Amino acid sequence: MLQSPVEFFRTLPKKVCPECGEKVFEQAESYLMECDRCLSKKEE
Repeated sequence: MLQSPVEFFRTLPKKVCPECGEKVFEQAESYLMECDRCLSKKEE
């Protein structure tokens, strides 16, 4: 039986930053992998 698309996206695990392990706050059109804190460290 196929799962509905809504149920599929609702059950996806939260994205986790590979640098520090914190959950990443996602926005609809964002493809970033790191959290804001780790991204700001890279800019310094």
